[in-house]
Amino acid sequence: MIGSRLKEARKKAGKSQKDVVEAVGITQSALSQLENGIVASSAHLPSIANFLNVSAYWLQTGKEDNENKNKEEWGNVKPTGKELRIIPLLDFVQAGNFHEVCYDGLNPKGQSYTSYQGGNAKSVFSLEINGNSMSPEFTPGDEIVVDASLSPKPGSLVIAQEIKHGSAMTTFKKYRVLGVNEHGVDVIELVPLNQDYPTYNSTQIDISIIGVVVEHHRNLKY
Repeated sequence: MIGSRLKEARKKAGKSQKDVVEAVGITQSALSQLENGIVASSAHLPSIANFLNVSAYWLQTGKEDNENKNKEEWGNVKPTGKELRIIPLLDFVQAGNFHEVCYDGLNPKGQSYTSYQGGNAKSVFSLEINGNSMSPEFTPGDEIVVDASLSPKPGSLVIAQEIKHGSAMTTFKKYRVLGVNEHGVDVIELVPLNQDYPTYNSTQIDISIIGVVVEHHRNLKY
């Protein structure tokens, strides 16, 4: 019963009824009624629990408050429970060689890890940022995880290949849809987050979307 648990918590905390009354603002009569089981609840219960360093849920039910217990154990963080898996770390040239959402067999630059689960594991890879066109959100040395099986939506961050005068370049930009041309094909722009860099338009150069960025990994350096 709540009364026995309240007494137990008060004695374990080394507090008298007078201590609780003065700290919480409950009357002596109301506290006695709680401890004697005459009443089963009170608006002061959360304050009493906090003063005695116990869970109000436990006082009321006698059961562990697992949610609060986990919060106490992990502070303001908790484990995600997600499983990490290895993915290839490519350079931007290798990323440009993705065809039909499948890695083409080139030796990767290295390997990285992700907890991301896409529809096709072979279409997921990692890239290391090596320029400032997407700063300050993305800086050199950051890693991004790309899913080449996803189709971009307006506002997506994408890896794309730009082809101009027969020369191809792989880039990381924001995907923007401007409209539809006379053939029913989307007119798009690849937009840098850093305004000091140029925007690319599909009416001026050929643009092929390689994949959509789904994760951002950053090393904090002090």
